[in-house]
Amino acid sequence: MPAANARQAGTSPEPTRNIPTDGPATITSQAFPPAVSLRVIPRDQHNISRKDISPNALRVLYRLRDSGFAGYLVGGAVRDLLVGGHPKDFDIATDATPEQVKALFRNSRLIGRRFRLAHVVFGREIIEVATFRANVDDGSGDREQHEGGRLLRDNVYGTIEDDAVRRDFTANALYYAIEDFSVRDYVGGFEDVQARSMKLIGDPEQRYREDPVRMLRAIRLAAKLGFEIDPASAEPIARLAPLLSEAAPARLFEELLKLFLSGNAVASFEGLERFGLLPAILPETAAALASNRSGALRSMLLEGLRGTDARVANDEPVSPAFLFALLLWPAYCRALIGLQAQGVNAEEAQRRAADRVTLHQLGTVALPRRFSLPMQEIWLLQSRFSSRQRKRVMRLLAHPRFRAAYDFLLLRLTASSEHAEDVAFWREAQTQSGEELSAALGVAAPRDVYAEDDAAPPKRRRRRRRSGSAAPATE
Repeated sequence: MPAANARQAGTSPEPTRNIPTDGPATITSQAFPPAVSLRVIPRDQHNISRKDISPNALRVLYRLRDSGFAGYLVGGAVRDLLVGGHPKDFDIATDATPEQVKALFRNSRLIGRRFRLAHVVFGREIIEVATFRANVDDGSGDREQHEGGRLLRDNVYGTIEDDAVRRDFTANALYYAIEDFSVRDYVGGFEDVQARSMKLIGDPEQRYREDPVRMLRAIRLAAKLGFEIDPASAEPIARLAPLLSEAAPARLFEELLKLFLSGNAVASFEGLERFGLLPAILPETAAALASNRSGALRSMLLEGLRGTDARVANDEPVSPAFLFALLLWPAYCRALIGLQAQGVNAEEAQRRAADRVTLHQLGTVALPRRFSLPMQEIWLLQSRFSSRQRKRVMRLLAHPRFRAAYDFLLLRLTASSEHAEDVAFWREAQTQSGEELSAALGVAAPRDVYAEDDAAPPKRRRRRRRSGSAAPATE
């Protein structure tokens, strides 16, 4: 990169070096933090190929290079390509400022307040381009830090070396260079990827305090990649779990969707349990599972998450409403039992339990109403599956949430065989005509769809008052 451009972007040029072609080069600079060194892994010693990289990402990289800027494919895409995965997102790091990126690409827009960056839009694909960021604010940047150590805003630009050490995990601090197709490693991430290890850069406790959501991210990435969390990175998690209460509820909702809708829901849930984060993120579910001695609720939950993973693997949609109905079902059952023990009638107890669990969960995770209301419907419809009255059966079959509620009933069967009769009945009911269903219920088939009203007594015709007559006086 030309020195002039480096100064313009607020970065420093890379040190002059000779990179051998017969093996990785390790170069330590006095300007780096003591524990940071650059290792260059040449093309013949890694498996990343341009044919596996988004053509749009390559376009961005080449234009940055041709305009005198440094640009690297970075983060999850490099990590996933090294383990033979197929990344969906391709992020780029550069020494160009967000404004300079916007000037280069007419199809770009600037986003973010906490992290200012550029989105280069190619139809439905977005290439995220971020400027190298530094750890230390010399007064020229824009950084705001919470008293507890959490970063509220971080727009201090620096060099690629600065950028590497401020990333979260070593596996995410790998840079693919388009000019020689090498991988640049500043913090030992290449070895950690080979060893299948998720390791935080820097002091784990400090990094989690900067952003508590990193604890969830560690579990999600370990589940996705089949990695183990490095012991030093794992040790503070259970102790710092309460810090998640400081995270924005809307952000935690998005993180839960990533945890459970990325095809690794079972491993993610087990990770939350193993590292003590389940009580912090799903507190009432954690309490309900702990009190359920038979383990039936946990078995049902895991079976549902296995189904979720299967649907994701088959590229089938999964409703967040159904997901949260599953995740919060243990909490709902516990609340329902408590209300019924207080003498609340069944129907009222169901409504109050659904509202209580939803309200309490909203204190941690911002569950939108477009998902919380269908979630409650799935729960409340469960009690109707025991009915065999024709009118109620037909009404339930026509309910817009019937299929989701029935699928949920199938999951309940994995926890208790007492639902077998209901499952068998409703499986048949879905395949039968109205006459066949009536016969199965032991009632005569109605003459038409309004037959339920035929037996109702005729309405009295209201007597018309004669004009001029007055209402009787009252004493």
